Amino acid sequence: MTQPLCSALLAKLHEEIERSVHLIHLLPSLPLDWTPPIPGARPVGWLMGHMLECLAGFCAVLYAVRPEALAHFSRLKTMPVNHFCGVEEALNRFQEYATSIDEGMALLEDSDLARAVPTVFVPEGELLLTLLLGNLEHLISHKYQFLIYLKLAGVEAGTRDIYRFRDKR
Repeated sequence: MTQPLCSALLAKLHEEIERSVHLIHLLPSLPLDWTPPIPGARPVGWLMGHMLECLAGFCAVLYAVRPEALAHFSRLKTMPVNHFCGVEEALNRFQEYATSIDEGMALLEDSDLARAVPTVFVPEGELLLTLLLGNLEHLISHKYQFLIYLKLAGVEAGTRDIYRFRDKR
């Protein structure tokens, strides 16, 4: 049976991952230790490592919902996030997390989205949908930050690099 809500959410997540990977492919001309002239900014290599944390968050939520079926996700916890990483590592890890997210989402039914899932921050639980949307918001925010970094560094990038347009062009 198809799960239209889970499928729509996963399709949007795929879009955000694909656009993030696209931005990373625009990076090669920029040194990984480049930091934009913004107070408190971190280097672009760190931003890529932080974006891995965004994807790891999806996996953590999916694991919390189906720990018995996703026991092998525990190895993902051993992988570094929030660290300075290179383009190749970021691209490989984006793919690995995307594969894991696909696996976890395939186990969900639309009715699961209304299920309360305990978290470190809310032990009594938050709705699965809220947690997934929060992780999506986190990824989208840092995707946009990545675009700003590229633009400040003089890389040609714009709106069409962060959104998948659904027009006929």
